[in-house]
Amino acid sequence: MSWGNSMSGDWLGAERADLAAERIIDAAAELFAEHGVAAVGMADIAKAAGCSRATLYRYFDNRHAVRLAFVHRETRRIVAQLDERFRDIADPGARIVAAMLGAVEEVRANPLLIAWFRPADSGTAGRISQDSDVIESLAATIFGPVDLTDPERSRLARWLTRVIVSLLSAPGRDAADERAMLEEFVAPVVTRTFASPN
Repeated sequence: MSWGNSMSGDWLGAERADLAAERIIDAAAELFAEHGVAAVGMADIAKAAGCSRATLYRYFDNRHAVRLAFVHRETRRIVAQLDERFRDIADPGARIVAAMLGAVEEVRANPLLIAWFRPADSGTAGRISQDSDVIESLAATIFGPVDLTDPERSRLARWLTRVIVSLLSAPGRDAADERAMLEEFVAPVVTRTFASPN
């Protein structure tokens, strides 16, 4: 996205707040992909976004907050695509396999996302993936409305998110291998969980 001079001037105007935050997140995303998530600091982000550090801190308390904002934004985007593609699959096991493979495919196809799964950065991705908003978004797409206060379903949602991160950090031999693993080990657990009463 080219920002040109659209953001010059009033960074703090109410009508520009969302756009300014998006600009910062976009600048950070480019830096994460180029230099690695762990190597990027707030000064780097401010410089790339074309704002002062003071302005950056008005929008984000620290670099973890920037990382989290990026992950939440991209999770919402991917989840919307997955929901559109897989909502009509009635069988929970088949839906989970399709949705998980779809999520992995979306991340792998985007250089700004797959950069999070380099060896030096995969730990950060793993920790952030366990944020409740990320889990709830993925769980809602895969299962429909889910009560994550139910301990078994909450554990299942966290585990499924970890499986996705694992496939991104340590891929299977090929797409067929990954599908076979999910069909053999993940689908039965999901089917059993959703066949049993809450």
